[in-house]
Amino acid sequence: MWKRSPTLGNEDGSLQIVFNGEIYNFVELRKELEDAGHRFKTRSDTEVIVHAFEQWGKDCVKRFNGMFAFALWDSKRRELFLARDHLGIKPLYYTELGNRVLFRLGDQGASSGSGLPSGCRCRGSGRAVHLPLCSSPKTLFNGIRKLPPGHA
Repeated sequence: MWKRSPTLGNEDGSLQIVFNGEIYNFVELRKELEDAGHRFKTRSDTEVIVHAFEQWGKDCVKRFNGMFAFALWDSKRRELFLARDHLGIKPLYYTELGNRVLFRLGDQGASSGSGLPSGCRCRGSGRAVHLPLCSSPKTLFNGIRKLPPGHA
């Protein structure tokens, strides 16, 4: 079963993020965001993503140097924003089940199919091959797609 991960949010809780990876230039970005008036509760690169989204919107991804996959929920707009690093080092898998979107950041269990939502069946031989730099959104599992590298 896909599990809910802990989230980190902005000051009023309207933005919530689940993140896997590392933003290498987060110290420089944090300084720029603090200069623009943002206040931080943690010293994490995850919180920098949240404030960067507040400051620059979806274009914030263009400023990140790192390996990452994240999902950011904007409760004011009722939008889910998914993004993946430019090289595709950190995978992001997703599926739509009814009116829900389920996603997995990282590759734990993804190559073997463990942890897939019920109803998602492997096509082909039943053995998946993990190709981290493969840009295709297709996977070996019916109903499961992969966000291509550098996409949001």
